[in-house]
Amino acid sequence: MARELEGRIAAVTGAASGIGLASSEAMLAAGARVVMIDRDETALQALCERHGETATALVSDLLDPGDCARLLPKILDKAGQLDILHANAGTYIGGDLVDADSAAIDRMLNLNVNVVMKNVHDVLPHMIARRTGDIIITSSLAAHFPTPWEPVYASSKWAINCFVQTVRRQVFKHGIRVGSISPGPVVTALLKDWPAEKLKEARDQGSLLEPSEVAEVVMFMLTRPRGMTIRDVVMLPTNFDL
Repeated sequence: MARELEGRIAAVTGAASGIGLASSEAMLAAGARVVMIDRDETALQALCERHGETATALVSDLLDPGDCARLLPKILDKAGQLDILHANAGTYIGGDLVDADSAAIDRMLNLNVNVVMKNVHDVLPHMIARRTGDIIITSSLAAHFPTPWEPVYASSKWAINCFVQTVRRQVFKHGIRVGSISPGPVVTALLKDWPAEKLKEARDQGSLLEPSEVAEVVMFMLTRPRGMTIRDVVMLPTNFDL
């Protein structure tokens, strides 16, 4: 891969696994320095040892208001600037609403919506001052049609879809590009409750995406000429409807 992100500083939330890890590794391969943000200290340290000095661990629990508020200062302390934010951290609740736990609903909405909005809010002044920046948010296919088996999760992603589209229109004049990726089902920890046989069957049928495939789209978005914004990409496994 050409080192198309040479000299760029990126921060990725939820970077210890899944899409966040794949995105981080794709950016590292393209020459970026990546601040990998996650609450899993053990996993982060192992990853940063593997990738060397271009990967920096930032242990943070984004559901803690203090940790969330200190995120940008910590990024700047470690890396000096920020060119790319991939707001990827999120969680999932599926099933019938009547069966959902209220505390779990609060946690999911806080992480999937409030934390994303606060992270973007906090990095914008830095990017506006520098007249450049890229913000990519991990959304979901669920942001684009009402999925009856996941009403809380889908609602969180509909909110993020609106957030991306409105913030984009506010900040493009400052040289900042804002976009989202909306994948269908991806082989990540969010599928941990799937039975092993169902996961194998879906993989064999080609009805799941791999995190690396999502990362390729992130890289496509980041490496377009500055005069082009890839706004919102919906990704589906070809055999999704089987």
